[in-house]
Amino acid sequence: MKRNIKGNVSWVGHIDWDLETFHGDDYSIMNGSSQNAYLIEEEKTVLVDTVWAPHRFEFVENLRKAVDLKKIDFIIANHGETDHSGALTALLDEIPGTPVYCTAAAVKSLEGQYGKRGWNFKVVKTGDELDIGNGKKLVFVEMKMLHWPDSMAVFMTGDDILFSNDAFGQHFAVEELFNDKANQCLLMKEALKYYVNILNPFSPLVAKKIEEISGMNLNISMICPSHGVIWRDNPLQIVEKYAQWSKSYQENQITVIYDTMWEGTARLAREIAFELSAAKPDTVVKVFSVSKSDKNEVMTEVFKSKAIVVGSPTVSNDILSSMTGWLAFLKQLKFKNKKAAVFGCYGWSGEGNRILREKLKDAGFEVVDEEIKSLWNPETEDFAKIKDMIARL
Repeated sequence: MKRNIKGNVSWVGHIDWDLETFHGDDYSIMNGSSQNAYLIEEEKTVLVDTVWAPHRFEFVENLRKAVDLKKIDFIIANHGETDHSGALTALLDEIPGTPVYCTAAAVKSLEGQYGKRGWNFKVVKTGDELDIGNGKKLVFVEMKMLHWPDSMAVFMTGDDILFSNDAFGQHFAVEELFNDKANQCLLMKEALKYYVNILNPFSPLVAKKIEEISGMNLNISMICPSHGVIWRDNPLQIVEKYAQWSKSYQENQITVIYDTMWEGTARLAREIAFELSAAKPDTVVKVFSVSKSDKNEVMTEVFKSKAIVVGSPTVSNDILSSMTGWLAFLKQLKFKNKKAAVFGCYGWSGEGNRILREKLKDAGFEVVDEEIKSLWNPETEDFAKIKDMIARL
């Protein structure tokens, strides 16, 4: 459905209230999501992005109701990932030859995913412009690795709208579209979760890109991302948040993460949390079992933490497989400037703490020497070591 957002610009995307996971099952969706596409109708008619492939035919039919498809002069493909480009095949079957503006890397991405279909690609780079009439133009800004090599954004002069693609988005469904209409607590929670689990590995590039865009002196009055709300009320607030989050962000928080077999390691986790709260009353303390908690939610709490305490029993000369998988994801997200400590129970060989320590160091954490290593079940002497360990965090 076509919904006006400013001037001659309309939203023509898809709100998905039923979506539960994204990127396969790698990202959890708690409050729905959206695939945002935009229609610009100046002297030239421009479509900015499309929607996910499962919704491609519905998208084309809705677009047909909004505009004569043959009047579309240009298509902007800000990013080749299928949640943005998935309707291009169906749309370009209807209007073959329509120019598709994208980066050179996006040509490779789109042809790699959909095959070489003879699409009329127009390759652009940062600073290139496209005149759309009525004294307005589109200015292209490459956004390499935010979060794919092919990503870009587009700034529309006159209305001063930044079509930012994956940057500044959230997996969050808001029927009213705009940030000032959303639940503000949920909005910022979902914006942070999105940044942590998708963009944090590229934080150094995020910081540089924000500086670059600031240097272009664009008078941004609205930010239109490809997922979630449209930022019209103080749109630069999310840019300021990204600037903070991109620089080794942390709050006064310590998070305890563990898994357990026969509750010994769980008992240690609870006691560590109690001692942390007693010794550091101004510090927020949170506790998660990796086998019972959503991993994306847990990683968001890790991002906020200045330190984490990680525990697993020793199992077959190793740690629990649930913890192994979680630590692999932890390494992938490339957190910076955080400490860690380890704990766990064992019955025979006792390698668990050493393996935890190695994996945390490999993930970029500063691991303190003090640890809790309990034979069979934690005893009084094990609990007594907790204070020394948390004093180092």
